[in-house]
Order: sequence, then C-alpha cells, then structure tokens
Amino acid sequence: MTQPAVTFQIKQLEEHFDTRLLDRGHGKITLTPAGELVLAYAERILGLSAELDSRVSELTDELAGQIKIGTSTTIAAYWLPQILEGFKRRYPRVLPRVVVGNSKLTEERVAARDLDIGLIEIATEQHAIERRSAARDELLVICHPDHALAKFERLTAKDLVGHPFIDRDPGNGIRQIADEFFEAAGIAGSEITLCAELGSLAAVKQLAAAGLGFAIASKMAIQRDLAEGRLAAVALEPRIYTPLEVIVPRDKFRSRLITAFADFASEEFVRMAQEADKAG
Repeated sequence: MTQPAVTFQIKQLEEHFDTRLLDRGHGKITLTPAGELVLAYAERILGLSAELDSRVSELTDELAGQIKIGTSTTIAAYWLPQILEGFKRRYPRVLPRVVVGNSKLTEERVAARDLDIGLIEIATEQHAIERRSAARDELLVICHPDHALAKFERLTAKDLVGHPFIDRDPGNGIRQIADEFFEAAGIAGSEITLCAELGSLAAVKQLAAAGLGFAIASKMAIQRDLAEGRLAAVALEPRIYTPLEVIVPRDKFRSRLITAFADFASEEFVRMAQEADKAG
C-alpha cells in the first residue's frame, strides 16, 4: 500500500472508533492505549482467519494452512531442517513459520498460545502445556583438540573446575542441565571459571575451537566439527543427556494440523536419535 492509502485507512479506523489510535509528534509515531488494544484484536482476528482456513482444509482430507513453530537454537540448526523437509514433502500445502529462542521463552509462548507447537530441550510441568519426551541427545564436553581436557576419556564435574567455561544464556535447556550436573557434584557456581555466556551455539563452538575454554554441547550439534578436526569431544561422568521434547498448548480441541506435526516431529526425533547412536 502507498503511504496516503495507509494514512486513509488509519483515519477511517479512528473515525470508526471515535478515538486516536496513533500519537504523532517529535518525529515519532506511537500507539495510543486504544491503538494497542486495536492491534491486539487485529492480530487475534488474523490468527483466527488462518485457523479457519486450516480447519476448512482439513475437511478435504488434505492438511493445509499455517503452523507456528517455536524451537531452541540447537534443534533449529541440527534437527528441525530434516523434520520440516519430511513434513513438507508429505503435506506441501502447509506453511511452517518458525521462531527461534531458548527453551524457556519458547515454552512461555506455547503456553500463551502465541505458538502452535514447541520443539525444545527441556520443559517444565506447567499446566498450560502438554509435553512429549520424544528422544534424547547426549551432552559432551567440547574444546580445542590441544586443550588440556581433550586427553581425557571421561570427565567428572571436578575435572572441569579451574578451566574457563563457555556457558549458554539463561533459560537455555542445556545450561539448566549443565547447572544440575555441577550441583549434583557439590560444585557451587562461584567455583566455575566463567569465560562467556552466549545465546548462539555457533558462537559457543567458535570460542571453544579457538581454545578460549570448554563448553557443553549436544552430540548431534558437533558431528561436522569433530569430523573436520575443529573440536574434540569428551563424555561426562556420569553421562548426561538432553531430552528432546515436543510441547503443545493444553487444548480440548486441537487442529489436525498441529496433532499431525506433533506426531511427525516426535517420530523424527526418535529416528534421527537412533541413527546418531548407530553412527557414533
């Protein structure tokens, strides 16, 4: 739309509601409280419209429509592409829209119904969501091949004390599991030499490959780095795993599209995890 057309539509809306929806001044345009309310309802109306299209399509026995998927960074990079490829081949009229964030944020958005489904490493027991623990992925210590830790066959939590640790961002599922690993060994957070806190797995691997410290990462996420010799990986003692979970809002009536994707993602998690175990 052209700028005059947008201005005209806004003016029509303001006349309809008999109130200002935008504040204009000092080179800025912001929403008034009424504007915020209209925006929220407009987004809900558009969401219902997309859901209507999906439900009607289901009556024809061909899944179609939009599905909003939230996923953690690790799953988005190393699991989701194969899941989406397989699902799109089966249902080409489905439009996936993917939002990437940490596990905590994704779970909150699924519980609030901002997202239709979440694929995350670890979920809580909150009542607003249903969870499926589909599979698991082993967590390993990663570091530069010449790092002092790379010579070990197994590493305990106490072995890691004193070495710079490249941690994940708060709310990340793998960070939570790593915290519990250290706590179970009686190691306080103050005893860990923190190197950095990063929200990007790629950045974590980059710093580890540069020799700046060690990190804890999923086995699936480091296969290429190991093959290319950029990183070394060592198992933890006791061994720890990250769950791969599928979460959906706890609804009495759920669209067939959401159910179909949840079923497919769960099956693919299991299949891919089994293939990784055989390969490794």
